[in-house]
Amino acid sequence: MTEDPTATLRRLRSSIDNIDASLVYLLAERFKATKQVGRLKAEHGMPASDPAREEQQVARLRRLAEEADLDPAFAEKWFNFVVAEVIRHHTEAADSL
Repeated sequence: MTEDPTATLRRLRSSIDNIDASLVYLLAERFKATKQVGRLKAEHGMPASDPAREEQQVARLRRLAEEADLDPAFAEKWFNFVVAEVIRHHTEAADSL
């Protein structure tokens, strides 16, 4: 006997909801760390952006995405979106000194 489609949908959506919650908490942890980096950079007059590191990270995340069967272009877009927010935080930290 197969599972009722409505029950299957509920089960799958519940799994998606749990994954989304995990992603939110992981992003929060990531931003806690990057805010510390921003304060450190601001205190020592370092630039908010590090293009060489960002380039390395894009390459690394594209490789990871391929291994995970995730579209590497999507992974890069996600990373660029997150990095833009990180740089904004770093700039704010430098401006607050």
